[in-house]
Amino acid sequence: MKNRRNILVTGGCGFIGANFVRLLVTACKTWRVINLDKLTYAGNLNNLVGIEEGESYRFVKGDICDKELVEQLFREENIDTVVHFAAESHVDRSITGPADFIQTNIVGTFTLLEAARKSWMAEESGVNNPCFLHVSTDEVYGSLGETGFFTEETPFDPRSPYSASKASSDHLASAYFHTYELPVRITNCSNNYGPYQFPEKLIPLIFNNALHGKPLPVYGDGKNVRDWLFVQDHCEAIVEVIKKGSNGHCYNIGGNNEKQNLDVVTVVCDLLDGKVGLLESGNPRSSLITYVKDRLGHDRRYAIDATKISSKLGWQPKMTFEQGIEKTIDWYLANQSWVEDIVNGAYQNYYENMYKD
Repeated sequence: MKNRRNILVTGGCGFIGANFVRLLVTACKTWRVINLDKLTYAGNLNNLVGIEEGESYRFVKGDICDKELVEQLFREENIDTVVHFAAESHVDRSITGPADFIQTNIVGTFTLLEAARKSWMAEESGVNNPCFLHVSTDEVYGSLGETGFFTEETPFDPRSPYSASKASSDHLASAYFHTYELPVRITNCSNNYGPYQFPEKLIPLIFNNALHGKPLPVYGDGKNVRDWLFVQDHCEAIVEVIKKGSNGHCYNIGGNNEKQNLDVVTVVCDLLDGKVGLLESGNPRSSLITYVKDRLGHDRRYAIDATKISSKLGWQPKMTFEQGIEKTIDWYLANQSWVEDIVNGAYQNYYENMYKD
């Protein structure tokens, strides 16, 4: 079939991965999607309710570190494209338990790169125009001062086990391009937000606590700055990198929405006050803000210069933060059972039993 791709999406049951799978099955109907996900705590099949397995989609429960499984999928599905989301991604968890981050983010990426090299670089491969897209983060660049932006040439300076593991995997992916001429492309994105984000991350955590009148923890003075990128915009950018990007190149993907953490928390509180009313006490939800001890190695500011992807590939974010955060809060309000299932662990217990070996 013309323009057909057989695309392996790793971590397609996670936050960004699930939004990406949803985009592909609706907007890229000639592409077959093979979703490989281990269904760890942040992987949730409920994120893909309504998407049926068939000609355009297949789900496989498995570990990206499983060499035999990964190589089998490349053979069975004639994989010509990899979009690699699967990663341990929560900074706090990397501080208290870094081992999983090293295994998944570094060893897992190595396993995928090796499988792609063996499959695509073989003389009898027959794969046309392959692409290995490694999805990464702006956290690999370290911390900015009050001015300036991360560009694709900014030296890496990771400050947490999470960002160090992602920087390592970025270097591995780049090395496979330079050493083996593997068709690798890398994206580094800013903070994503939107539907299906696991409730340990800032916006869904604040939403859930504020909705139920619980304290709203804010690290340090709350003035750490992040650039916020609506997840749908990010997913559309990745499609453009697959279609138009150049091998061996990195592309920064940003939302042009720099906000202090405290301002993000306040916006969420104000939106909830307007949509569901004030607290029973009559106080606004912002009164629940509680300052807590700062995170170890907490980077002060991230900001992305997305000029390259804009000028070379024609991508621009469509969603302002004000539009995106309201859509996000509306989604969480309409899907409170999804949040509750995660908070009480019901979703994970169900799927662990379903896929028990």
